Amino acid sequence: MPSKFRFSLKAVSKDAGLALALATGLGGTVLTRPASAELVLSFYTGANWSPNSRVDYDFNLGGGPQSTNVAWDGEPFVMPPYFGMRATWWFENSPNWGVAIDNVHAKVAANPLPGGLAKLEFTDGINIVTANVHYRHLNSSRFTPYAGIGIGFTTPHVEVMNTAGTSRTFEYQFGGPAVQALVGVESKLNDRWSVFGELKAAYVKISADLNGGGSLKTNIRSNQVAFGVSYKFKKW
Repeated sequence: MPSKFRFSLKAVSKDAGLALALATGLGGTVLTRPASAELVLSFYTGANWSPNSRVDYDFNLGGGPQSTNVAWDGEPFVMPPYFGMRATWWFENSPNWGVAIDNVHAKVAANPLPGGLAKLEFTDGINIVTANVHYRHLNSSRFTPYAGIGIGFTTPHVEVMNTAGTSRTFEYQFGGPAVQALVGVESKLNDRWSVFGELKAAYVKISADLNGGGSLKTNIRSNQVAFGVSYKFKKW
């Protein structure tokens, strides 16, 4: 069955307003290009893992609301793997400070599956998109430490099925708000290229609609280790 992207009124009314309100101030700054800035494009991969969390769900089949504690497997090396991309603008007048748009493909799958569920995962990604503020410590060495925080939203690929096979959801949805923090070190290779390593932590809220009028809610913490490469464009 082909996947589709669905924005339901129920999901949007509950979470979209909150996510957009959180991102308005920071997102407006990020999306408005600084008057004079250094643009850096970054691509990275690595690994992600998540601790257990509670999942509340209702298939709307007469069984009523259910709640269970789920152990998550991040599956970072199972296709599609963990990866991300980021665009960062460093201000010329305040070169230690920058703003960024970060998009990371992290995923989770229930392992083991709780009773009553034949499938519970977001393995085509939780898909975390955040607008960030970054700070870097410029110095005379080739190594530049940096840190950042961001707020945004998720667009998870919801894959949920009950053991009877009477309820099956397999589609992208708007998940809800997300927050992120990161620290890292960049190593300069030349005037344009650099490599970096960083630790990232994200906390996301997922509120999904299940086919047939059901629902599923959970909060997930995604811990990540990333390694990547960056390319710096001329100032503009």
